[in-house]
Amino acid sequence: MIIPIRCFSCGKPIAHLWEKYKELEKKVGSKKALDELGLDKYCCRALFLGHVDLIDITGRYKN
Repeated sequence: MIIPIRCFSCGKPIAHLWEKYKELEKKVGSKKALDELGLDKYCCRALFLGHVDLIDITGRYKN
């Protein structure tokens, strides 16, 4: 799955924050990373916390 461009619930643009989130998550943890990026609504936070990055795995297989 690829991170959606906008939050499904509130419509806030969030896709541009994904790479920054992955870097911050390794350094300071999930909660602090989401706080630093300004994701304060539960719907946006849920998208980031529930996202499973499968693009690398599915990209290996061809038709």
